[in-house]
Amino acid sequence: MVIKVYSEDETSRALEVPSDITARDLCQLLILKNHYVDDHSWTLFEQLTSLGLERIIEDHEMVIEVQSKWRIEDGNRFYFRKNYAKYEFFKNPENFFPEHLVSFSNEINGVMSQTQILQMFLSSSTYPEIHSYLHAKEQGKKTWKKMYFLLRRSGLYFSTKGTSKEPRHLQLFSEFSSSDLYMSLTCKKISGVPSSFGFCFKPHKAGGARDLKQLYAESEQSRTCWMTAIRLLKYGMQLYQNYMYPYQGRSGCSSISTPVRSVSENSLVAMDFTGHKSRVIENPTEALSVAVEEGLAWRKKGCLRLGTHSSPTTLQNTPSNIAIHSSQPWFHHRISRDEAHQLILRQGLVDGVFLVRDSQSNPKTFVLSLSDGLKIKHFQIVPLEEEGKLFYSLDDGHTRFSDLIQLVEFYQLNKGILPCKLKHYCARIAL
Repeated sequence: MVIKVYSEDETSRALEVPSDITARDLCQLLILKNHYVDDHSWTLFEQLTSLGLERIIEDHEMVIEVQSKWRIEDGNRFYFRKNYAKYEFFKNPENFFPEHLVSFSNEINGVMSQTQILQMFLSSSTYPEIHSYLHAKEQGKKTWKKMYFLLRRSGLYFSTKGTSKEPRHLQLFSEFSSSDLYMSLTCKKISGVPSSFGFCFKPHKAGGARDLKQLYAESEQSRTCWMTAIRLLKYGMQLYQNYMYPYQGRSGCSSISTPVRSVSENSLVAMDFTGHKSRVIENPTEALSVAVEEGLAWRKKGCLRLGTHSSPTTLQNTPSNIAIHSSQPWFHHRISRDEAHQLILRQGLVDGVFLVRDSQSNPKTFVLSLSDGLKIKHFQIVPLEEEGKLFYSLDDGHTRFSDLIQLVEFYQLNKGILPCKLKHYCARIAL
């Protein structure tokens, strides 16, 4: 079978694959072919272009089976990119299940920890109940209505009488086994809906937009909680196995082995060339010390080179200064605030996901866009001149850096004025 896969920058690659290939095996194949480092965040997405919807294809799902449901005229696509939030709820469940959205059955007494909530989703006969108001489109109508929803193991329900949880007042909205869950890619607010945090159920036999069961949450936190809980109830322990054993195929062993480091990288050794004869540095502590010294020496040379210019305007336009950060994967030239927001959202709202971009409001400055607490925040990087030298700062000059690389490296190690350290950079990688 031949499939076509797109990347973040809209480049594509056609691949001939076996009919039973899983999403995880396809990701590993693309990682190997493109010589990427596998950090378990690479993900395959299904995008329904005409409907403006997208979902994660779970690692165990058959790719050809997903493609077989498409109609040629719909123009649907597979996308391959990083998604840092894919299994983040297993690592930090407290960010995904806020107290005001979760309650428990009467059988459970006392306060539940976040880990216990997660365990209940996976294996217990009891379950944590997700509940909140959501905006839903009434069947056969064009109007949207705010209704009280509850998540049970058997499906998603809404109450026909206020916030009543009595069985006689609950009506099934959608079950999980016969439908897939998608996130809306549309950021614009829809008439009658006071938010843009949309998600929907698409039945396997759906004909088009009329068959979608659309919902809108009132915040990103609410949408993330609902979508995470539905994934956990739909796939259960299979999802946990995908997270714990990323290379284990259906037969119990890996069909493709992906090296985390390349062969050439493993063959590198630390060398000392300061004496008459070169020598291999075998002591790891000494090797680290030499690496730090080399880095500092390189920085001093960089500062001297940058310091020869007389003004920010002159320095801003020199090719060497432009190249020093424009070649970095975290830097995005001339993208808007909305484009930055979408790029971070697509790669996962995990604390520390970031990118650096040109400022649209002030051409001489830059902006650091950062995900924290399921929100995307923007910080202006201001150029400062002192004694003919140009520096960059996030905190009005209290902490200064000779270039953007230094600035990013500092905040990867230190939180400083930021709400969290820089952890994962957003990059548009070509296939």
